[in-house]
This record gives sequence, C-alpha cells and structure tokens, in this order.
Amino acid sequence: MASNPNVGDRLSYDGAVCTVRYIGEVSGTSGSWLGVEWDDPARGKHDGSNKGVRYFTCRSKSPNAASFVRPTRPAEKPLSFVTAVTQKYACELAKTAVIKFSNKVAEEVGFEKIQRKQAQLAELKIVIVDGARIASAYSEGDEPISQVCPKIIELDLSRNLFQKVGKVIDICSELPVLRSLRLNGNRFQDILNDDDLEQAQNSLKDIKDLALEETFMSWEEICHVASKFQTLSTLSASANRLSFLPETPLALSTLASTIVSLNLEFNNFTTLTDIASLASLKSLRNLHLKGNHISTTTQDPSHTLPVFSTSLKYLDLSYNKVSSWAFVDMLPHCFPGLASLRFSHNPIYDNPDPEFSTQSKSVTEEAYMFTVGRLGNLKTLNFGTISSSDRQDAEMFYLGRIGKHLAAVSEDQGADVIKQHKRFDELCEIYGAPVVNRRKEINPAFLEARLVTVHFSFHPAGEEDKVVERTTRIPKSFDIYAVKGIVGKLFGAKPLGLRLIWETGEWDPVFGFDDEVEDSDEEEDEEKREEIDAGDAGDVDDLGESSQPDGKPGKWVKREVELQDGPRQLGFCVDGLEARIRVEFR
Repeated sequence: MASNPNVGDRLSYDGAVCTVRYIGEVSGTSGSWLGVEWDDPARGKHDGSNKGVRYFTCRSKSPNAASFVRPTRPAEKPLSFVTAVTQKYACELAKTAVIKFSNKVAEEVGFEKIQRKQAQLAELKIVIVDGARIASAYSEGDEPISQVCPKIIELDLSRNLFQKVGKVIDICSELPVLRSLRLNGNRFQDILNDDDLEQAQNSLKDIKDLALEETFMSWEEICHVASKFQTLSTLSASANRLSFLPETPLALSTLASTIVSLNLEFNNFTTLTDIASLASLKSLRNLHLKGNHISTTTQDPSHTLPVFSTSLKYLDLSYNKVSSWAFVDMLPHCFPGLASLRFSHNPIYDNPDPEFSTQSKSVTEEAYMFTVGRLGNLKTLNFGTISSSDRQDAEMFYLGRIGKHLAAVSEDQGADVIKQHKRFDELCEIYGAPVVNRRKEINPAFLEARLVTVHFSFHPAGEEDKVVERTTRIPKSFDIYAVKGIVGKLFGAKPLGLRLIWETGEWDPVFGFDDEVEDSDEEEDEEKREEIDAGDAGDVDDLGESSQPDGKPGKWVKREVELQDGPRQLGFCVDGLEARIRVEFR
C-alpha cells in the first residue's frame, strides 16, 4: 500500500479494487478518510455524498459505488507483471505431486503434468492475469519480460491497478508476437495527455485485437488509444455508458482503413444517428450494437440519416427497443451492404402485427417472415441462413398480409397503407398483386346484405382456350343445388354435370411447411427445381395449382374449395359479399 495515497491511486482491499477519489475529513467524524469508488458498485454504500454533503463524484452511475475508508486500513500490495505471471503459472511447479516406486521418484501424470507444462513460462502463448493487482511491468529484481515469457500472443490484463496506459505499453513493448490485448475494467487516467501513449506506435503496431470494455472511457479517449494500434482490426468498447459518438476525425481517419469489427454492446445509444460518425469507417464489416436502447433511426427528422459503407455486412441489433417496422424498412438505406442481421428480442418481435396476427403461426415466426420480406438482400437472420424457399415463403406471406391490411381500409386509404411497405411494388412484380376483398359495412336489414355478387368463369366444351365470364347476384340463402341451376342457365349446360370451384384468392403452405427448417444448400435447391421442371410436377397436381404467381414451383398453393352438391346455403360456403367461382365439367 502507498504510505501516502493520492487521489487517483488504485488500491485493492481483500480482492476488491477501488480508485481513490477524495482524501480529507468527513463532517461529523474525526480524522482523515479516503473516499473511494469501487470497481464493483455493489461493494459500496453511497455515491460520494454523506448526510447531504457531496465530497466527490464517481465515474459510475450507481448510487452505491462509493465508500469512506481509513487511510490506515492495510491495502493489498500491488504486483508487477512479471511477478503476477510467475505467481500464477510458475508456482504450480511446487505443487506437482510425485509417486515413489521402490524408492524411485516418478512424476505423476494427468492434471499435475499439465500444470508443469504451463509453468514453462518461456513457452506461454496465452496469458490471463485478470484481477491480479498488476500496477507496473517490473518490480525490483524481476527478470526482463522478453526473457521470462517472450512468446505471448494473447494477453488479458483486465481489472488491474493500472493508472496510466503507458504502464501497459511498457509490457507490450517487450512482447514481439503479441496480437490480442484485453484491458477491460481498468480505470485509466488522463489518457489524452499520456506522453507514453504518444510514443507507443512501434510497441503496438502488430496488435490486431483490442478490448476496452467497462473502462468508462469517453469515445474520444477510446479512439485516441485505438488509433495508436496501426493494424488494429477488432475493437471492443462494450459497457462504457456511451450515448453518442462525436466526430473524432484524426483518430477515425487512422482506424478507417483497418477496423473490420467493432463491438459497442450494452451502451446507451437510442438512435442510429447517435453512431453516425462510424460511417467513415470504410473497412468496417461487423457492427455489434446488442443491448443498447435503440428504438428509432433518429429523434429529429431534420437530421440526415447515416449511410454506412457497403463493406458492412453484419449488424447485431438484438435486445434493443425497436417497436416499429418503419425502422426495419430504413435499414437498407443506412446499411446498403447488409447481408446478415441479428434482430431478436426487440419489442416488435412480441407482437409483429397485432391487428391480423393468427393462431396458426407463433409471433416469432410472423416476425421472422416480416423481417425477411422487408429486407430483400438479407442472407442470414438471427444466425440462420435464409434459403431461396424461405425467402419465397416469407415474401408471399408478407405480401398476403399487406393485402389484408388493404382490405381493412377504404380504397381511398389504400395508398397510405402501401406507403408503409417499401417493397410492395417490387413484390407485386415478382408474385402478382395480392387479392384485396374489401367488405362493405351494410345494414343487415337491407336486401344488399343478403346477396352475394358472384363472378363465374367457364371454359366451354371443346374450347379450352376460350373463357366465358358472367356476373350475377345470388341470395345467400340459396343452396348449392339452386346455385348450379342458375349456372346451368347462364352457360347452357346441365347443372348436375358441373363442378363449382370457389377461388379464395389466398395461398396455403404445402410440402412439409411445418417441418423443421434447416440451412439449405443452394445446389440441392437447384437440383430439386430441375427435378420438378423435368416432370415430377405430376405429384403436385393432386394439390391443385402448385406454382407461385411467377410460375416457380414452391411450398405454396392457391387455396380453392369445391362447393359440394347439397342443401348447404351459399352464404355458409363463401366468405363476404363477393366471390369468384370457376365452373368446370365433371
């Protein structure tokens, strides 16, 4: 323990690490106190104030991150990096058990032998000294790091007693093959004015991965440190309470050509414009925003939305607060290269379409369909590959649901509904426009409410290419025998020799639609298409119309219902006040 601690010193008491924020008296008590902020906020009792008087401010936002301790309380001794590594890995030699056979010593195998191998410090490649009370590279009598453990490739120095980043650089400068560095949970001070950091480029030039999670560093400080790593490709800055990323042109320009993956999970962003400055990272491929508070693209419609480089392919927005599909519709604009998305655990997944949700599908399945249907270039969603058949299913389901929305409003309001679906015209071009059956509210006492407008289509015998159409209004109370009598008169045919097929305008899933979805192989899909095109479609004909609206075979068929002879009334056989019926010879 420092004999005379100063503000900013890092101390450890019984394994709990803290930072000294205040030295002095506390009203109502005698003697001097140390006001400390604990790294673990659950360890404290207040936020730096006592009986209405504030003595210091914590970097943590927890109301219980601070305590007052006496300067005389013994703190645990800080260690050097060499000492910490030696204690953790080399001391296992002393624990290696032995077995004697006829007074001959034989080394025990198994775990003890593994421990012995670990103790060969010079061969260590992965070193984890998390929470080891390290404050410096060396203490008196330590051998050079370059001799003790020169082959370290991955190094974890998280949650230690460093005050300056320069102390970390002293360690890295003697590790020539170091490629990954984790500094999570440290509390560095005066980062922007650390002279040792300014001279660190040569020591850090080959490190590819850097983790600065839960350091409570500002975005400017994070970028300032990261920019010293000349070939940095992966940066993790999770849990740093970041709510906005200001422009840092110099630092970001240094990182723009190297950063491939950026992790900003569990921060405090609420909109996509909060991270607009990241659009300058032209090499960025993966962006992790899990566990923030993102709910919209921007709070101010006058703000220009960020447009990220087409190099950005993967985006994680899971566990945020998105509750509107309008947000999803804007993703292709903000992320034009987006091919893989994680989007689960947002409020929109709890109730994707409250007005028309059905019992036949779970809300998760509906949300999946809507997401795929709205994002035409997406290749994977929530870690699952989207096959060509998955996409067809989702897009047709989505288009059918748009049709239901259109049917629920007046024709004048239809344009407003279509505006909410940016891919509507594109999907209509692929699959054809959805059937819109608008049902008018009619007084049931009126005659109009008791009539069904029926559109009949008929292929005369021997003239299959010719279609004769007739439209008439038939009372709902007429049974199917009576309806066939009307049809016989309309087309000059014997009524009982005809079949009446009600074309519902809706689509039904077939071919194992409920089977477990697995990642499909594009080559297998193509082979299946070729098989069907080559003549296997005969097995499908029993199901009725088996092709998609664009002629491609798939897992959907038009739903058609034959109106069977009998006394059942027409009003119970078809839905609504309008129906389309195909007339065929038996």
